Amino acid sequence: MTLPPRASAASASELERGPQTPPPPTDLICTPDAIFDTEGLSERLADAVKGDAGTGRRARATKVLAEEMARGREAIEAAFEKSPRAARPLVHSYAWLTDCLVRSAFWTAKFLLVKGGADASEQHMSVIAVGGYGRAEMAPHSDVDLLFLSEEKLTARIESIVEEMLYILWDLRLKVGHSTRTIRECMKLGKEDFTIRTSLLEMRHVDGDPELTEKLTERLKKELFRTSNKEFVEAKLQERSERHKKQGGQRYMLEPNIKEGKGGLRDLQSLFWIAKYVHDVNRIEELVESGVFTPEEFWAFEQAETFLWAARAHLHLIAGRPAEQLTFDMQVPVAERLGYSDHSGRRAVEHFMQDYFRHATRVGELTRIFLTKLEEQHAKREPILAGFFRRRKNVSDGFVMKGGRLGIADDEAFLADNLNILRLFDEALRIDTLIHPDAMRLVSANLHIIDADMRRNKEAAEIFLRLMLDHGNPERALRRMNELGVLAAFLPEFEPILAMMQFNFYHAYTVDEHTIQCIRVLAQIEHAELVEELPVVSRILKKGINRRVIYLAVLLHDIGKGRQEDHSILGARIARPVCQRLGLSEEEVATVEWLVRMHLVMSDMAQKRDISDPRTVSDFAKAVKTRKRLDLLTVLTVCDIRGVGPHVWNNWKAQLLRTLHRQTANALKSGLEDLNRDNIGEEAQAALRVALADWPPEEIDAEIARHYSPYWQGMPKETHISLAKLLRGLGDDEIRIDLTPEPDRDATRACFALVDHPGIFSRLAGALALVGANVVDARTYTSKDGYATAVFWIQDGDGAPYEAGRLPRLRQMIDKTLKGEVIARDALVKRDKQKKRERDFRFPTSVHFDNDGSEIYTLIEVDTRDRPGLLYDLTRTLANAHIYIASAQIATYGAQVVDTFYVKDMFGLKIYSESKQRSLEKKLITAIERGAERARVE
Repeated sequence: MTLPPRASAASASELERGPQTPPPPTDLICTPDAIFDTEGLSERLADAVKGDAGTGRRARATKVLAEEMARGREAIEAAFEKSPRAARPLVHSYAWLTDCLVRSAFWTAKFLLVKGGADASEQHMSVIAVGGYGRAEMAPHSDVDLLFLSEEKLTARIESIVEEMLYILWDLRLKVGHSTRTIRECMKLGKEDFTIRTSLLEMRHVDGDPELTEKLTERLKKELFRTSNKEFVEAKLQERSERHKKQGGQRYMLEPNIKEGKGGLRDLQSLFWIAKYVHDVNRIEELVESGVFTPEEFWAFEQAETFLWAARAHLHLIAGRPAEQLTFDMQVPVAERLGYSDHSGRRAVEHFMQDYFRHATRVGELTRIFLTKLEEQHAKREPILAGFFRRRKNVSDGFVMKGGRLGIADDEAFLADNLNILRLFDEALRIDTLIHPDAMRLVSANLHIIDADMRRNKEAAEIFLRLMLDHGNPERALRRMNELGVLAAFLPEFEPILAMMQFNFYHAYTVDEHTIQCIRVLAQIEHAELVEELPVVSRILKKGINRRVIYLAVLLHDIGKGRQEDHSILGARIARPVCQRLGLSEEEVATVEWLVRMHLVMSDMAQKRDISDPRTVSDFAKAVKTRKRLDLLTVLTVCDIRGVGPHVWNNWKAQLLRTLHRQTANALKSGLEDLNRDNIGEEAQAALRVALADWPPEEIDAEIARHYSPYWQGMPKETHISLAKLLRGLGDDEIRIDLTPEPDRDATRACFALVDHPGIFSRLAGALALVGANVVDARTYTSKDGYATAVFWIQDGDGAPYEAGRLPRLRQMIDKTLKGEVIARDALVKRDKQKKRERDFRFPTSVHFDNDGSEIYTLIEVDTRDRPGLLYDLTRTLANAHIYIASAQIATYGAQVVDTFYVKDMFGLKIYSESKQRSLEKKLITAIERGAERARVE
């Protein structure tokens, strides 16, 4: 090999040796040679850079290193595929491969590309890894953060080396973050900027002058780290709080960010940063030696870190980029790579995400204990006078106030009576204060003392019920008990639903968090915080109901989820022994059991059935039997829906439930015999006469006479008025449309009047699908004189009424479609597409026929995956089979939808024939499958 002309003896020796790999970690995922082999590398690099400047020397050298990088990455990925949970070896392997590439790039720039770069006397610089790379922890597509350090001002030669080196790394498609600084600049910027200080905290020497790196390390420790513990801790706690808020504020987001989310890797890293800064540790296990963590807590830390790193690495490899959010479409392949499988009635992805949330919960507990302790140690001291004048809290025997939080006076005495665990949470609520981290730690480490005897203990039951009923803030106690494991220890039936996710985007929370959210809603209603939004249930609670029954019903309503059996039926069986242990009377036990078993019935009746049909109200009234049970079920239903997620409850659902409650209450009071169509029709006609008092009497008579009886039973007065005006003087070739926003229903009412013809419902559904309208309710009627009247209640993509400014365009598109200027079937091909993030949701299609749910119609209930053109496909299929659609109720649950059609055959009769039902079922399923194929993402 030919040496550069001015190389010193030392640099000549380094040149002859070629690029040297750093000492490999002991836990690489495969052999070092498989990851990076330096055999013959220096010769290949030297051959690559032959020629004059400007002839592509650097590009040829980069190609040599790119081949090594590709080979190393391939070896790491293959080994990871065989050991998909070997996260620690994986992150160390990627970091070591990066070390090898950085050192090789440095050697190439120094000896082969920069003229005179080999002169050791002018190379007072070091290459330092910072950030995650500094910790030697790298995911497949992690950033490479480098600090080029010089003792004094950089020379032109050093700048040239850095420039050539960076170009090589960039050409390798590495995402490099870099800075070039002197020691003095590092010290200055580290004092001013906590992000820079944190990156320097994790720095690691990679190449160049090791003495220079050590000099910076010592100055940082002596002049900065040791004198600024307090401000660093406060900054990291504030940073953590802001990061959590940005990521949604809770760890139970169903599409969590593995890196930045609550309970994610950044929380573990924050813990390590502070531990390193305050306790000067280099490995987290040293916190056990220093007494900060117990061995069990360190084990939990290690398990969570391994799991999160493994999931993140698989996410990077699947995405082919630095993806950090576990979106729905990524959760399925990550679960598959990690070896999860479908079992026990649940999908592999649901088991994977349950493990994820359990680890995230444990991370939250560990970081809370550690960081709250530090916050207490480093918090600003309260002014003496403020502390003197503030009212001191009177705590019960056995407890003390420590740093403004509730603590335990004597650990040994506390553990001698296992009921003290429940008393701790009760006391914290009573005096309205937070629990000290030492107390939480003691509880979580001694859950084993919550035994079967304690679960059957009468006083324990009284304390638990007091937690929920007496202090006004049961959510806080239940959430903390849940996170520390106390809730599942005291109620073992709760354990299976801990951190259980349901793979759909209807439910925004895990099952246990959903339950606690429901308890929160119930408490808000009790405190009269939601009177305007929820007037009916607010009146029910103000009037008074059995609070023990309703709180336990809300707590236990989803206790049966995650098993193959119907969770309502299983949950009711589970609820009985729980309520018995908690000391409820037999009547109360039976009521809770009934509520859990029936907790979906009112929602289903309101959203999937036509509540203007007397049979719907009659059937529901027969199911609830008493006003007391009706009120309890109404409260439970409202809490359940509002606890699903922040955007699920709306005025449409509120109006449906209020109407069903009112009609059922009236039926229970007056008797079911008063529920008949004639009474409803007579009242509607009388109301129309009053509203149209300015019309000539003969016109009003004609309007009433032109409609069959079902027309008067299914719509509110405002709709009858609108349709009457549309029909007045309507020509045979005319289509009239009235679009009216109804904010109190969170929907826009779309009324249509035109000459009747077959398939009118389908054409209207197609027109609305083309403008992106979501139909929530619809009904059509044919008049005696041959006109069709229809009303659809629609929402925009956000589940709200259409804004006034959008109504003209909406009217224009509907008009064009109805006139045949736009063919819905053809136009929907481009618009009816499935979103990528929804493609892995599974919703088995089912078609159910019911001839008992209505006196005059057959109900066809279609349960399947939702998409924009679905209603059009279904109604077109029914129209082609000569089925008349009177009305449709559309209940949407995220990506799932249940469409219920009230229909008759071409002779105006119910569909009793089993062969006819099977034929229709087959046609509907075929239409759904063809539409799904059309909508599938390519």
